[in-house]
Amino acid sequence: MRIASVVGARPNFIKLAPIHKAISTISEHTIIHTGQHYDYELSEIFFREFYLPKPDFDLDVGSGTSGFQIGEMVKRLEKVFLEKHNKFHLVLVYGDTNSTFAGALASKTSGISVAHVESGLRSFDRSMPEEINRILTDHISDYLFAPTKTAIENLEREHVSGKIIYTGDIAVEIVREAAQVSSKSAILRDLQLLPKSYILFTMHRAENTNSEENLLSVIRAFEALAEEELQEGRQRTRIVFPVHPRTANFLQEKNMYERLKMSKNIFLIKPVGYMDFIRLIKNAKKIITDSGGVQKEAYLLSVPCITIRRNTEWIETVNENWNLLTDTNTNKIIQAVKEWMPSPEPISESNQQKPIFGDGKTSQTIKDFIGSLGI
Repeated sequence: MRIASVVGARPNFIKLAPIHKAISTISEHTIIHTGQHYDYELSEIFFREFYLPKPDFDLDVGSGTSGFQIGEMVKRLEKVFLEKHNKFHLVLVYGDTNSTFAGALASKTSGISVAHVESGLRSFDRSMPEEINRILTDHISDYLFAPTKTAIENLEREHVSGKIIYTGDIAVEIVREAAQVSSKSAILRDLQLLPKSYILFTMHRAENTNSEENLLSVIRAFEALAEEELQEGRQRTRIVFPVHPRTANFLQEKNMYERLKMSKNIFLIKPVGYMDFIRLIKNAKKIITDSGGVQKEAYLLSVPCITIRRNTEWIETVNENWNLLTDTNTNKIIQAVKEWMPSPEPISESNQQKPIFGDGKTSQTIKDFIGSLGI
């Protein structure tokens, strides 16, 4: 059996790691990197941290609009898939990126079966490129590996034609292992941060990073929090902000980067590797994010999460009262930072969250299913 995985962005690489380890024991596994993320911090560092082999193919698509990226990816992927000596029996795609949909589409047009890892997620907001990628990928996939019961309900309601398999979420085993390894990370010492003394902030979605209004709303919230703490004579709570390259470019174009640097409570840093990032999440007082993956990681590490979106594909975290949706509303963000805490809180680290994302055996479940196909 010959299996290929199509990846291209940070979330894809992270999900790929345990799957590669599992299925490489039963199949030849080819890794195809579309080149959607090409910065070292967003690409190569994750291959090194997760001990992934160098990709067998690097399509070097680079940046561009969604339409451009997907078109170029499909064109280059089809060339790989249709070469006689490749002859893949199954292609795996991961999550909701442009690489995910392009990988699924190119596979189907090349006559290859597709399996979608992390299928069935829905925010029900079709203005999000990720939502379009999820829906289209799910409806052309042959095998749909669903991470939650809600995801299964979504797929059944949409009457997808592929086979739905409940696997739990791959993040459980990834975060569990990363939390152990990250204990060796020096990121807190390097940034001179004490545990639970800071808020970790991430923002990368196009609806926020391309909107001056949304960015200003968030910046105003941070500035207001700093001013209030100053007036009350309290030490400022640091807001640690690993800046995504796209966000940094937009901030500089709009002359907001210097404004952020001038704010004494905002600490701008470059993107960090996954182990350092998990260390930052685990030791944060709260998280503010627009990332789906970070919402899930925060839940698994029992850290309160404030999501600056109107909706989320991880509704389970909201239902469990560990994730609060504020959109980019300045006042709601301020109130959430100052007053909101999850209820109930875990009593200790050993008192973990409800296992809403499965038992941490997702990669084994996927391996067993693929092995049963007899391809």
